[in-house]
Amino acid sequence: MSISYPRDFMSIVDDIKKMRIRGAGRIARAAIKALKLVSESFEGDDREEFIEYIKSASKILLNTRPTAVSLPNALRYVLFRLLEEYRSGGSLEALKETVNKSVNSFVKLSKNALKKIGEYGARLIDDGDVILTHCNSAAVLSIIIKAKADSKNISVYATETRPRFQGRKTIKVLNKYGVRTTLIVDSAVGYFMNKINKVFVGADAILANGALINKIGTFSIAIIANEFNVPLYVAAETYKYSPDSLFGVKAKIEERSPTEVISPSFLSRLNYVKVRNPAFDITSPRYITAIISEVGIYHPSVFPRVAEKIFKFRYSELYPWE
Repeated sequence: MSISYPRDFMSIVDDIKKMRIRGAGRIARAAIKALKLVSESFEGDDREEFIEYIKSASKILLNTRPTAVSLPNALRYVLFRLLEEYRSGGSLEALKETVNKSVNSFVKLSKNALKKIGEYGARLIDDGDVILTHCNSAAVLSIIIKAKADSKNISVYATETRPRFQGRKTIKVLNKYGVRTTLIVDSAVGYFMNKINKVFVGADAILANGALINKIGTFSIAIIANEFNVPLYVAAETYKYSPDSLFGVKAKIEERSPTEVISPSFLSRLNYVKVRNPAFDITSPRYITAIISEVGIYHPSVFPRVAEKIFKFRYSELYPWE
């Protein structure tokens, strides 16, 4: 039997898949808001059918961006609570209300996390610092904006972040807040690193060993920063932790369309050429000075344990959408 979903839900799915919604936190909030739309649209009166409807919608959302762990963690946050209410015998109305409350709670948690990360991270920035950032991280922006608000005289180098040029979004925000910013091509990081005091990057996922999954190019920046003895800080909410990595599940690195890199007409004339376009890479914890979270600043080896405690992952039920 085919299942139909509300048009607004499918619109969000498409926006996430086609990167009209970017950034791990924004993706997570959009995904569970989409789940809320599905809950509200359910017109049946059967509890079991409602649960299956929510699970099937969750699977569709999961397939939009396979690397950003914030998305499955946001879904876990809602589904853990929904299934708990279901097993306790809650009515259909109670199940729908649980989805509604859980979504609102996560959105509030997510936005408050950015504020706390901004406060903690800004304390690491000294007056006169020159900062390098990569891609477009809401958590990193909150740190830089808070430092600026604290009247610290800072300037920023931002990478273009090819091929989707997320760096342009970053410089647009920083310009709005009056932060002096220089946009550079990704390959120029080594050229400018001797001017940099600190590197701040976001996170799409933190693995059980403290390794970082982030926008492609982060690993190269980390190696260059290490060569120049420049500290590299990761701004990451606790829901960026990848719980299944504790059990040896390998991270899925999303590879996107070659058309983001080269036009199809040009590529079609090159018989012996193929294009690889990985969206993320993995940075070893040895290159990370610390991870800045909403509950404090931690060494990469400590952060996963903190996240497990804060988020209360249910390891017996890591895949509630199954």
